[in-house]
Amino acid sequence: MSGFQPSHFARPRTWGVAPGWYQTAPLALSFAITLFLCNGCKSATVPTPAPLATHTSAVPIYPSRPTTPPPPFRVFHHTDTSFTLVTKPNASDDEIVSLIYQLRDAAHTHTFANLKIDQKTVDARKPTVWFHIYRGPKCAAEKYADGPPPCGSSYHAAGDYTFGGGPTNPNWDNGLLIHDEDHEARLWNPDAPYAPSIP
Repeated sequence: MSGFQPSHFARPRTWGVAPGWYQTAPLALSFAITLFLCNGCKSATVPTPAPLATHTSAVPIYPSRPTTPPPPFRVFHHTDTSFTLVTKPNASDDEIVSLIYQLRDAAHTHTFANLKIDQKTVDARKPTVWFHIYRGPKCAAEKYADGPPPCGSSYHAAGDYTFGGGPTNPNWDNGLLIHDEDHEARLWNPDAPYAPSIP
């Protein structure tokens, strides 16, 4: 025989050493099982993420000034910081709101004297003056009278007007229509500059 011919006798077997294809068998087996399990599986569609909710701060909406004329009223009681005003017992909400706007206009135009309200008291506010508006006189003494309140412990005014926000903001004002002590409606933005509004 000329030349060297390899045969199965060329490499002696060594006990304890696995042939090379045994070492790759587990990897091949794993790959085959994966293919088998996934055969026929439909790829799941990736859900479209919901859009992120954007935070929008609610802008308060204030009611329009009513065209109803304000009702007649009288000064029931006053101190150097507050006035209690009484109007007719059946005054509507629109009439109460119109009266609050009338007080606001007088505050910013210095015309309280035209409403039979002492302008000097308002001008000398320290630093705030309050106007409490009642429908009829029945509950009007509740904030200052001695003894138990005439209408119980809750607040019974129909509306409030506040003028003066301290030494640095003397023209700040706020108007509220009051249904009860837990339900009131702000009539304008108290932090916005005063601008005359036409009813």
